[in-house]
Amino acid sequence: MNTKINFAGIEMKNPVTVASGTFGYGREYSDFFDLSKLGGIITKGTSLKPRSGNKPVRVCETASGMLNSIGLQNPGVEYFAQNDLPFLRKFDTAVIVNACGSSVDEYVELCKILNTLDIDGVELNLSCPNVKEGCMAFGNSYEGVKHVTSEVRKVLDKPLIVKLTPNVTDIASIAKAVEDAGADGVSLINTLLGMKIDIDRKKPVLANNMGGLSGPAIKPVAVRMVYQVAQAVNIPILGMGGIVNGDDAVEFMLAGASAISIGAGNFIDPYTSVNTVNGIENYMKKHNIEDVKEIIGKVELN
Repeated sequence: MNTKINFAGIEMKNPVTVASGTFGYGREYSDFFDLSKLGGIITKGTSLKPRSGNKPVRVCETASGMLNSIGLQNPGVEYFAQNDLPFLRKFDTAVIVNACGSSVDEYVELCKILNTLDIDGVELNLSCPNVKEGCMAFGNSYEGVKHVTSEVRKVLDKPLIVKLTPNVTDIASIAKAVEDAGADGVSLINTLLGMKIDIDRKKPVLANNMGGLSGPAIKPVAVRMVYQVAQAVNIPILGMGGIVNGDDAVEFMLAGASAISIGAGNFIDPYTSVNTVNGIENYMKKHNIEDVKEIIGKVELN
C-alpha cells in the first residue's frame, strides 16, 4: 500500500498531521512515540514577537469537546528558530509553521523570516484579530482573506496553506479567495466560537467569556465544510475538526480532504495521531485500496 502524499508541494509519508496549538512544538509528545511516524507536524501558532496570551481560565471541557481561549501564547519566531526548530528537524517528518499576526504588515514580516528557515511550509492563521481594522478577523470576508494571502504570497516561496475560520456565512467563497490569492492549499476548520456559563457564579467559565470549540462535537460541521470547499476550489484541503481515529480521517478524505490534522484528540490520548495512521492503513486493507489518494473525494451522494 502507498500512503505517501504530496500536499500543496509538501512531501509526506502519510496524510496525518497534528493541528496547530494541540501539539506544542512536539517535545512533550516525543516522550510517547517517534514523531517520524507522522506525515507532518504543524507547530503552535507562532508570531513575530512573543505573546503572553489571555488570562486564565483559558480552557474548559464541554460535551464531546472543549473550549479554549489561549490567545496565541508563544515565544515568538526568533526563539522558535533557535530552540524548537532544531529539535523538530531531528525527526523525519514535514514541519509546517502556523503563522499568526494582528496586522497585514506583521504577517508579511513574519513570513519573510519563515521563508529563510528550514521548514517545509507555512499555515497562515487568519482567525487572529485584526487590530488595524476594528478587531475583526481577517478570515471573515473574501476581500480580507485575499488581501493578506496575496501580500504574504509576495514574500513567501515555500508552500503556503491558509487556515480558515468556520465562523462565516459562506465557507466556499472564503476558500475561493485563498485560491485566487495564489496559496497552495487550504486548511479547515478552525474552532467554532462557543461559550460556557457557570450557573452558580452566573459568569462565563472562560476569563475571555468566549472561546473556540473543538473536539468530536464539531466533526459533522467540519466534514460538511470540507465537502463544500472541495466543490469550490482546485487546491488541496487539509481537513480537521473532531478527528480521533482512522475512520474519522477517512470520512474527511472521502469528503475531499487530501490530508488531515488531529487536534483535541491529542489531549484525549497522546497516541491518537499514530493510531489514526494505523487506522487509515487498516481501512485500505479492508477495502483493497492500494494508494491512499484513491480515497480523496470519493463520497457518493444519495
